[in-house]
Amino acid sequence: ADQKTLFPDVLATLQATEVLVKEGFEVMVYTNDDPILARKLGDMGCVAVMPLAAPIGSGLGIRNPYNILTIVEEAKVPVLVDAGVGTASDAAVAMELGCDGVLMNTAIAGAREPVRMAHAMKLAVEAGRQAFLAGRIPRKRFASASSPLDGLIGG
Repeated sequence: ADQKTLFPDVLATLQATEVLVKEGFEVMVYTNDDPILARKLGDMGCVAVMPLAAPIGSGLGIRNPYNILTIVEEAKVPVLVDAGVGTASDAAVAMELGCDGVLMNTAIAGAREPVRMAHAMKLAVEAGRQAFLAGRIPRKRFASASSPLDGLIGG
């Protein structure tokens, strides 16, 4: 890994994954947010891929939601966002993107009130998952009236 960012060494990750899977380990692999790499790791036999949202402990949230979404859409194994979660809204976004789960440590351990933050994270994960299952409305560039015009006075 890179010592400044703690980003994983993807070549070493691929090599280690190959060895561990051959030896019968069930590998849940921490990786960067590269959809191609995540697909390869899943194809190699990993039981889950765990792309980072941002550098470990940074609390920056999901820096590249497009890549996380692409990983989720193409994955044949569970996707767990790992690293970079800073607050409950970050966990909700990960789940809204379709992730199967979120791993966290610093966001809870480093909070002013860790127990309260843990509770907030639980609620955020649940809310994000429900929003994903419900399906968001399509994004539009311009407004569209959502209230009926029938029955308006003078209408």
